[in-house]
Amino acid sequence: MIDELRIQATPAARAALTAVRAREGGQVMLVQSGGCCAGSVPMCFLDGEYLTGDGDVLLGDVDGAPFYIEATLDRALGHPSFVLDIAPGGPEGFSLGTIEGGHFVSRSEACLISDETP
Repeated sequence: MIDELRIQATPAARAALTAVRAREGGQVMLVQSGGCCAGSVPMCFLDGEYLTGDGDVLLGDVDGAPFYIEATLDRALGHPSFVLDIAPGGPEGFSLGTIEGGHFVSRSEACLISDETP
């Protein structure tokens, strides 16, 4: 069973997802990065482009876009809830960026996961 309250989104993130789906011609998916290559930001892919497996947890979806996190990372962070948002600047790694030149970030009370620089 999916806990729908573990992923929410700001209006800006919802608008960005709508724009990315229109640009890419299909549904997208989000995968919370563990910080290895792309920092600790959610990566945005065309739906099905990132292969999930038994080690991935589906936290829910944002307007039809599934949001996954790796089970070990989820446990290490204490099974937090996330809020999907956007920030200025291009995406990291292989993630799709937003229309306005931004990228997706996730925020949590358990830990701040974003790319904000002190």
